[in-house]
Amino acid sequence: MKLSYWLRPGIGIKRWLAKAIFGIALIVYAVMELINKVYFGIDYILFWVLIIFIGIFSVYYGLSNYTERMIALLNLEVVNLSLNKKNIGELIYEKKILVRGPKVVVIGGGTGLSNMLSGIKKFTSNITAIVTVADDGGGSGVLRQDLGILPPGDIRNCIVALADTEPIMEDLFRYRFKDGRLENQNFGNLFLAAMDGISDNFLEAIKKTCSVLAVTGRVLPVTLDNLQLFARLKNGSLVRGESVIPKEVLRRNSPIESVFIEPKEARAVEEAITAILEADAVILGPGSLYTSIIPNLLVRDIKEALNETKGIKIYVSNIMTQPGETDEFTVQDHIKAIHDHCGTLAINYAIVNGEDIGEQLKAKYLEEGSIPVILDKSKANELDVEYIKANIVKIKNGYVRHDENKLAEILVETVMKKKLFYDEKRILEFFYLSQKLKEAKKNRE
Repeated sequence: MKLSYWLRPGIGIKRWLAKAIFGIALIVYAVMELINKVYFGIDYILFWVLIIFIGIFSVYYGLSNYTERMIALLNLEVVNLSLNKKNIGELIYEKKILVRGPKVVVIGGGTGLSNMLSGIKKFTSNITAIVTVADDGGGSGVLRQDLGILPPGDIRNCIVALADTEPIMEDLFRYRFKDGRLENQNFGNLFLAAMDGISDNFLEAIKKTCSVLAVTGRVLPVTLDNLQLFARLKNGSLVRGESVIPKEVLRRNSPIESVFIEPKEARAVEEAITAILEADAVILGPGSLYTSIIPNLLVRDIKEALNETKGIKIYVSNIMTQPGETDEFTVQDHIKAIHDHCGTLAINYAIVNGEDIGEQLKAKYLEEGSIPVILDKSKANELDVEYIKANIVKIKNGYVRHDENKLAEILVETVMKKKLFYDEKRILEFFYLSQKLKEAKKNRE
């Protein structure tokens, strides 16, 4: 069958409805035959009973597929219909293709991770975010201490980033109380805490919250164990607590030598392991190197799954160094730190910012002890990593951030060229992503 046939938008909807109607007709006709005929030989009865079963199967198969497509249609926002000016068939087709899109796993934490997810979801809905649970500061730390739950902050950010719901719900989940006993506490964190109270465990609470917000893909905690993060500094001292480590590094004027977790045998969520093994691409970062990315890799079975997966592994470098954590680090220093903690873990590609942020911003960040993360060209061949430089900066409220749309486009292009291009069975997916990329770049221009 020609490729153009499968590229026709909305194909198959009427076909499934027709199969269901055909099944009903078979059932009715067979029942009438059994009622009206005088002869009731066993062979006669078995024949029409078989026809009834065929009819039931046809009804079930037709209606289930028809319902699946109609649900996908109902989940599309009315706003998208008017803005994109696409007909219903095209939108249903797009939803269907996104579900079949490349399997992407992202690992990390912090605002950089959630920001990147909001861009990636435009190209595939087959996303799994594996999020750190080592956070012990801010509102998340308070809930962790008072209620004994895992820190919900980074998980909440990822859920909101992947949500396909009304803007008011996103605003509600981001809302932070300004006074009273709940001052500085986030509504989304409280919602997750309440959901945890009526669920068997925190993972189930996350899944229920994702269902409420119609999340694209999945959000998973890296472990359900009560994780504590420790740092060993180069002066020999030991620091406990994710939120304390950068402060202590600066106070003691001694950089991080290594980090480790307690309990050391903390087990990864099984769904996270499965997602990594089945992934087309696993993305590490962006985010705090020692407190958001590496802690996930230290959880039992995560590193092993990363070594076993056939998916490509991509590291997204931070744009600026982080005071007390990666002072004066180059891109290679970040990757070496991951190697030092994970041994043989092979990173295939690294996305590096190639855009100058300007002298004014450099001076502002320098006052805070931060400088741009650069690629050391003299060491470019040491780590067996292919570096991809791109202009992926945006300035938001006077701060340097990754442009989620540009970053998503670079990541999708990398997955297409390095993974999908050589898979003949997924040529339709490759074609679709190529069109999406062209449309995205055209809209930005």
